[in-house]
Amino acid sequence: MNSVVRTTCPYCGVGCGVEARPAENGGYEITGDKHHPANFGRLCVKGAALGETLGLDGRLLYPEVGGERVSWDAALDETANRLQAIINEFGPKAVAFYASGQLLTEDYYAANKLMKGFIGAGNIDTNSRLCMSSAVVGYKRAFGADFVPCSYEDLEQTDLVILVGSNAAWAHPVLYQRLAQVKKLRPQMKVVVIDPRRTATCDIADLHLALRPGSDAALFVGLLNILQPSLAINSFDGQNAALEIAAEWSLEKCADFCQLESAAVQTFWQWFTQANRAMTLYTMGINQSSSGSDKCNAIINVHLASGKIGRGGCGPFSLTGQPNAMGGREVGGLANQLACHMNFEPADIARLGRFWGSERIAETPGLMAVELFEAIGRGEVKAVWIMGTNPVVSLPDNSRVAQALARCPLVIVSDVVCETDTSRFASVKFPALAWGEKNGTVTNSERRISRQRAFLPAPGEARADWWMVAQIARRLGYREAFDWQHPQQIFSEHAALSGYENNGTRAFDISNLAYMTSEQYDALEPVRWPVSGDAHSSFKSWRENGKFQLLPVEPVLPQAKVDHYYPLILNSGRIRDQWHTMTRTGSVPRLMQHITMPIMEIHPRDAKRYGVTHEGLVRVASRSGGMVAKVRVSESQLPGNVFVPMHWNQQFARKGQINSLVASVCDPHSGQPESKQTAVRIQRWQPAWCGEIFARVAIAFGEEFHWWKQATPGVHHFLCAADSDAKAWIETLAAGRGWQLQTACGDGQFHHVLAWYHGELQLAFYSANGWQDISAAAVLSAFEQAPTTASERHRLLAGKAPDTQPDTGATVCSCFGVGEKTILAAIAGGCRSVAQLGEKLRCGTNCGSCIPELKALLK
Repeated sequence: MNSVVRTTCPYCGVGCGVEARPAENGGYEITGDKHHPANFGRLCVKGAALGETLGLDGRLLYPEVGGERVSWDAALDETANRLQAIINEFGPKAVAFYASGQLLTEDYYAANKLMKGFIGAGNIDTNSRLCMSSAVVGYKRAFGADFVPCSYEDLEQTDLVILVGSNAAWAHPVLYQRLAQVKKLRPQMKVVVIDPRRTATCDIADLHLALRPGSDAALFVGLLNILQPSLAINSFDGQNAALEIAAEWSLEKCADFCQLESAAVQTFWQWFTQANRAMTLYTMGINQSSSGSDKCNAIINVHLASGKIGRGGCGPFSLTGQPNAMGGREVGGLANQLACHMNFEPADIARLGRFWGSERIAETPGLMAVELFEAIGRGEVKAVWIMGTNPVVSLPDNSRVAQALARCPLVIVSDVVCETDTSRFASVKFPALAWGEKNGTVTNSERRISRQRAFLPAPGEARADWWMVAQIARRLGYREAFDWQHPQQIFSEHAALSGYENNGTRAFDISNLAYMTSEQYDALEPVRWPVSGDAHSSFKSWRENGKFQLLPVEPVLPQAKVDHYYPLILNSGRIRDQWHTMTRTGSVPRLMQHITMPIMEIHPRDAKRYGVTHEGLVRVASRSGGMVAKVRVSESQLPGNVFVPMHWNQQFARKGQINSLVASVCDPHSGQPESKQTAVRIQRWQPAWCGEIFARVAIAFGEEFHWWKQATPGVHHFLCAADSDAKAWIETLAAGRGWQLQTACGDGQFHHVLAWYHGELQLAFYSANGWQDISAAAVLSAFEQAPTTASERHRLLAGKAPDTQPDTGATVCSCFGVGEKTILAAIAGGCRSVAQLGEKLRCGTNCGSCIPELKALLK
């Protein structure tokens, strides 16, 4: 393909448009699509690095059964036969699908249709259960439908933005930069951030409420009490019960419950009541809670009660975490819903049966994510098809998830990556298409449908997920219902179903798109549903015959409780440059430069109390499991709380998985896990040595080692630490290879080794009592071209860059590879603002995610 291809970013739910064009080096240049209304050309660092994820290293390219490569026909026949045997013996509920917000809508639709429509059980759920299912419950209870009543354009019109449980600066950076630009142009607009941590998002905040973890609902229940006098009698269903509870939440009670100053809470309430237009943006900090659904409804309640909804610049806005979490919601990808926002009600079940021509429609909801894998562990579910996700990393209490899959008779994994924590349990592996090879649609947080277009050929024997589902369905006897030849046919069927016997009774309706030709589908521009009418009028009009609902919400604290043995609360979340379980971003070198290994942020007071030091190592343990992380002492943390990122898996770290600590505690309504609060203890770990190793050969680590893989092309590169003898380990590694070793030791304080073979560098190893500042760029350069002089070799042995190569320091701006020392030098040279730094070094001029750090350095 030689022309520019317009497609959509595969990361967060902002849904940015991107353009892919052939590059001179043979790869592809990825840039933002200036015409896409979600981003208007802006990309975050992850999106800008998409061109670096297109290689085939580590790809799953051929079907496998029992670890052996087979033909597609053999793999599909074997899978269908085993599925049919399980259904015949144990019934349809013994089969389950576990899907992903990484799937395209067409893939999702096919999987849901097969599971709920023809196998006849509700057991299809998705990793989106882990990020936004509480928001779905909140919207459905309040509006009668899963309808997000906001758009990105509303940010330009609002007077007050509340970000609650959302570090949008890192998790939704393009949307955050859009908000930051609005704040710059209209400084009178107020921004409130409600979060226990002081995150990068607070950079534009007029007010930061660092509340007690999990206490968010009280702020909004108390606000509802303030709004009570302005409400007419019986304006909403459930109004009396909701207001009766709210009346008990005075300013003093709310402040005490949230552990905030009364004046700060009062300021927030006054800003909300005085603002003509207000928006509340919320995500995992609200949703990932044992009371997440109620927290969502507490937020929605105040927007309904104040009338700040259904018009420009207003509304409760749930930001989705994945590129097609919304699309999954549309097609019935959650176990407790049917396709096109239909429910498990007799009329909807019958309607779906008529449309699909099936008498086997599931009549009851299926198992939600956590309970699904518990059922696998108990042996009730005998077969599971896992599509494009990594539940052994992402689900809570993941050691039990691994044990469950190890006992499951049939585990089918369709993925793009050959080796994941989950795929090692696979009986069958199907090679899926990756981003750049896929063709279909996705829906972003504001309900905007965009095309994801292929610009790369399918490698090996990789196939679309919908194709795999259709092939299995045909082998199970349902050929006519799955006789698709192109994703456009699936989309048209999905769109037609959205309008089938609808007549305005269901909010989701894209039936105007049902009769597109293939050419029109290929050319489809981004479009927001409902397709007819503007967003706000559609929201108000579709419920003309009914009332919205105020939900009575009694604020409660998380189920996690500290005690003498587990005295700290652990919060988990995302970091700026990584994505989910790192199967894509972990392979990009520049995305591993900002934060190179799992960190644990802790307040200085707690660091002193528990004897941990900045940059040192710490063991973190809960009642479920443990991990090792690097300490980052920060005033951004509340005392009594620590933060650890969620991304690392067993392919990138030993003992780096956050979800080994998190218990399987879920919201009773949404099934979403309480991933934000876990009681833990910490213990300083002072290993015999910490080090960094670079090698041409594969490295084998023993159980006594902790290691963290670094993405480095052509070289095996790890950070590592152990209590064993470093010298003995290196000598064992070098034995019998004919290497010449060049060594430097310093009274037991450090041990450095370079290994040479015929003049080429084979290994570079640097260990010491603590972490050293090693110039990785200089070491990697030496692997490509060995230093020629003795002085250059000695500098390399010391881990230092040549005199001609400047030391840039830790990476701050990943977009342009600008290091901390370079930035500090520019500041010392006269740069006094972010704009001046950007003009001189380019840092902060692309995605803007590093701007808060630039401001901190300027201070």
